[in-house]
Amino acid sequence: MTIKVGDKIPSATLKVKTENGIEDLTTDSLFGGKTVVLFAVPGAFTPTCSAKHLPGFVAHADEIKAKGVDTIACLSVNDAFVMDAWGSDQKAGGKVMMVADGNGELTQKLGLEMDGSAFGLGTRSQRYAMVVKDGSVAALHVEEPGAFEVSSAEAVLKAL
Repeated sequence: MTIKVGDKIPSATLKVKTENGIEDLTTDSLFGGKTVVLFAVPGAFTPTCSAKHLPGFVAHADEIKAKGVDTIACLSVNDAFVMDAWGSDQKAGGKVMMVADGNGELTQKLGLEMDGSAFGLGTRSQRYAMVVKDGSVAALHVEEPGAFEVSSAEAVLKAL
């Protein structure tokens, strides 16, 4: 069952690479008491994700945060090393938190997984963006397969 507006984000443990190495990041610590824009991509370094999705949030980070957003987080079913390298490549530091859902735990609990095995990707996340306020989904924009419209930084800015 897919998460919907009004639902609480399920508990899961994600990974982030910090200056101290790979660290756990719980959904409770990421979302609790904050307003967070979480957007997810099928894969780091993939064409649409690298050319449009992440760059849009990097470019519009200040405008998004000016609307009361505490954190902008990019999630992918990749490992924390890949997410860190992709964030460095895209100059996301200080603007977008790069979050690894390496085993797809949160993605599956949200009901937002997709089968990318036809492309050699295995199980990945659908492309989406959501606004989470104090742990509950305030807005959710899931893309149709192959589309990039409702989850862009520009669309999220309009929704805020």
